[in-house]
Amino acid sequence: MKRVLPDTNAISSLFMGDEKVFNYLAEAEKIFMSVFVLAELYTGFKGGNKEKQNHALLEDFIIKNAIEILNATMETAEIFAKIKNKLRTKGKPIPLNDVWIASHGIEYNATIISYDKHFSSVEGVHIWTY
Repeated sequence: MKRVLPDTNAISSLFMGDEKVFNYLAEAEKIFMSVFVLAELYTGFKGGNKEKQNHALLEDFIIKNAIEILNATMETAEIFAKIKNKLRTKGKPIPLNDVWIASHGIEYNATIISYDKHFSSVEGVHIWTY
């Protein structure tokens, strides 16, 4: 079963017409969205002049694609701690929200769709190759 977890930049790219992201999502059997991606998207919406339209577009996307929203669990927190400590030991920190997103990717065995290269520093995460 092809399970995917789009990062914030993938959703933004998708909404701007990115066919690579669209095609990969279209092939997925299950699409997840991390609550941390939602928070980043909502933050971006607040900073723009199309907040209501973007919010409606996102909500429609979530409903039409039966996307499961992932909240943090105790398991997510355990995975987060392992990732964060390994990255610190290697001297390769990544943005905090991306540690949470990577944790969700590992927890739900989902491929992370992102244009951020730093996810490759996280052991055990499946990364989209575009």
